[in-house]
Amino acid sequence: MSQLQVELVAADRKVWEGEASQVSARSIDGELGILPGHTPLLGVLVEGEIKIHGEGGVRTATIDGGFLSVDHDRVTILAEAVDASGLGN
Repeated sequence: MSQLQVELVAADRKVWEGEASQVSARSIDGELGILPGHTPLLGVLVEGEIKIHGEGGVRTATIDGGFLSVDHDRVTILAEAVDASGLGN
């Protein structure tokens, strides 16, 4: 099964990068679920939890809002502030 290449970036640093089978986030239009093969997308995110589903289980991070970009199985999440304590780095 193909994987998503995920990058989570805060204003001051790259927070996390890796592969995932699914990414979930809350946008201004509601909950987004991104799987491999998803159509290109640019979404505005609201404050809340990002879930990154991978081999080791589900990793989580809390953001204060930001943007999510999807293009060719590459997911980039940009946020002003990120609480990455649930990522288990």
